[in-house]
Amino acid sequence: MRHKLGYKKLNRTSEHRKSMIQNMLNSLIKYEQIITTLPKAKVLKPQADKIITLGKKNNLTNKKILFSKLQDKISARKVYKELSKRYEKRSGGYTRIIKAGFRYGDSSPKAIIEFVDRNVEAKNIDVKKKDVDKAKKVTEASEISKK
Repeated sequence: MRHKLGYKKLNRTSEHRKSMIQNMLNSLIKYEQIITTLPKAKVLKPQADKIITLGKKNNLTNKKILFSKLQDKISARKVYKELSKRYEKRSGGYTRIIKAGFRYGDSSPKAIIEFVDRNVEAKNIDVKKKDVDKAKKVTEASEISKK
């Protein structure tokens, strides 16, 4: 029987677990795809779906609740301006979990959690333009050398 087992504790204190989930939610909203362990992804999925559902009901109360859960103005704004518009016809299931093998150090199962109709360009938000240009030059040079 599963009495009084409402959530996964992830071997952390409650403060650490809550802040970890909040940070992972902010990263997921910012980059729209993150790599983490499978148990953390399974805990994060319902939280992310609830955040998107809150953003879809666009009123002041939900905006305040959204900000109190995320504690990040940019993430909250992205949820109720961009993500809620993207998923307005979808009635749930905004995220997916893809198993991604095992971590090298401790063999823990890795997973990729992402939004279903994600923006592929969102992964390169923090990458500087110089770094992107260097990466393009390297791939072009390798393609030329293959010929």
